[in-house]
Amino acid sequence: MNIRKHLDELGACSEAVDWATKYRSRQKAWDECENAEWMLWYCTRVFKTFTPEMRLAACGCARTALKYVPEGEDRPLRAIETAERFARGEATDGERAAAAWDAAAAATAAAAADAAWDAAAAAAAAAAADAAWDAAAAVAAAAAAAAAADAAWDAAAAAAAAAAADAAAKEMADIVREHIPKVPRRRKL
Repeated sequence: MNIRKHLDELGACSEAVDWATKYRSRQKAWDECENAEWMLWYCTRVFKTFTPEMRLAACGCARTALKYVPEGEDRPLRAIETAERFARGEATDGERAAAAWDAAAAATAAAAADAAWDAAAAAAAAAAADAAWDAAAAVAAAAAAAAAADAAWDAAAAAAAAAAADAAAKEMADIVREHIPKVPRRRKL
């Protein structure tokens, strides 16, 4: 099956479909992709459940936003660590849910704080709550918001912000590939 037809059947966005059709194989597209959100979305459509590798990839993406969390606030990190333990079978679903609620409470408490902190806390909560693609999107938003916050009107700073967002996106895509190096295939049951 060609890439376009495959992605259309999965319900991929037109931007992702158009991008992926530049490649002759799904593996080559996977290897070249710099959009962790697309990659994690693809995994959810192929696996139809959250695999331990997907959870760990989402946690890795969420960890990239921890630099935006205020010093002394450890709930986002605890949520990520709990989600990682859950992925390895070392934490219960109850522990994972409690950590997710804690991280969500941190995000709520920080509603008046800057956007990067909100996105970092939301990313941690999302990672712990099985929303892998939300975590990647929240981290990308945090990176873009933090990079662009001080100089939205300055063209040079805007270019730097775009470069920072691109670098963050590439970093997260590399994290996904660390945990899921081969393009996911539907498993036969």
